[in-house]
Amino acid sequence: MDERTRIELEAAAFRRLRDHLRERTDVQNIDMMNLTGFCRNCLSRWYQEAAAERGLEMGKEEAREIVYGMPYDDWRAKYQTEAGPQKQAAFEKSFAENVGKPKG
Repeated sequence: MDERTRIELEAAAFRRLRDHLRERTDVQNIDMMNLTGFCRNCLSRWYQEAAAERGLEMGKEEAREIVYGMPYDDWRAKYQTEAGPQKQAAFEKSFAENVGKPKG
């Protein structure tokens, strides 16, 4: 496979993941973090970092809007629910176990 085709396929897979996460507003970021170790905010941070690596200025809110499909504060107001003690404890345990490990 040539480089251009590989990049196009990776970009298409990213767009599909982004669109899937936009549709699955029932899935909370804390649930994603507890199960996968990343969430929508991580994805937007990676997007922002990729832009910076190419010399492009992109703020955190701009990157989040690309991933969420709307301003982050709007998404939170519409879809984010309060994480109960069990979810928070699972997140804290996962975070403690993974601190210092390489991030994707």
